[in-house]
Amino acid sequence: MPVLAGLLSALRSGAVEVLDLTAPLSASTPVLQLPPPFSNTTSFRLEEISRYDERGPRWYWNDIHTGEHVGTHVDAPNHWLSGKDGASVDQIPLSTFVAPAAVLDASAKVAQNPDFLLGVDDIRAWEREHGPLPDGGWLLYRTGWDARSGDQDDFLNDTHTPGVSAECAQWLADEAPIAGFGVETVGTDAGQAAGMEPMFPCHDRLLGSGKCGLTQLRNLAQLPPTGSVLVVSPLPIVGGSGSPARVYALVERS
Repeated sequence: MPVLAGLLSALRSGAVEVLDLTAPLSASTPVLQLPPPFSNTTSFRLEEISRYDERGPRWYWNDIHTGEHVGTHVDAPNHWLSGKDGASVDQIPLSTFVAPAAVLDASAKVAQNPDFLLGVDDIRAWEREHGPLPDGGWLLYRTGWDARSGDQDDFLNDTHTPGVSAECAQWLADEAPIAGFGVETVGTDAGQAAGMEPMFPCHDRLLGSGKCGLTQLRNLAQLPPTGSVLVVSPLPIVGGSGSPARVYALVERS
């Protein structure tokens, strides 16, 4: 059977399940808040153009107002100073957006410490159990933080959110074979990352190495540690530093 026909058959039969990893995008979607004097992104907002009325009797449509980095979104390499000469979101190869995923679950540690930082030793321990990280794929970091996503204050948690250590960020950038790193939190860095060296090391190191970030994911608990395929669909914003994205996973079920 041809490969694509086999995939369609598996989707119809349920042998391959499609899992949505995307947070719904609305005016209540949590948004990162930077302290003064820094500028902040706009929140998501719909502006109605017409809805079956005198403005348009047979159609409903809206303008949308949003920042590139709102909700579930991609961080392109050019989002950060270290990657300013790197790819914009429209230039990221499509092969990056359809790729294998590894899921590392640190939710138990985060439940004990919301400031938990993933270390290289944690990844090495995962690899001993599950094998190497996928070449050209994604490392998805499960922390259980998506359970907080219904409330902005709980989600941002006064900047006490999990992330990765500076050493781990450097290792992910320089040694890990991945193309991108995904998280459930508002950004790929820990909430306290402004005080790390370098500041915001995940952004600085990964984007500076040409890799991508992916944030505000949901439902990582439903993915196996290995074997799923991640599909990421950002808008191809010309010159953009990122984009809201629909993200889902293909998971083989026995």
